[in-house]
Amino acid sequence: MSERKSFPLRIDGDIYKALEGWAADELRSVNGHIEYLLREALKKSGRLPKHKERS
Repeated sequence: MSERKSFPLRIDGDIYKALEGWAADELRSVNGHIEYLLREALKKSGRLPKHKERS
């Protein structure tokens, strides 16, 4: 697994609230859910190297 990177993220309050509810439904933290959504989008677009994919 590659090293974890941290960065600040400014996000609209309504979007955050929606993500918070969605993450709770999926039993994830908001941070974990954002990472999951980004990983899925990268896989779908073919931009995530095969050796970097996680289930």
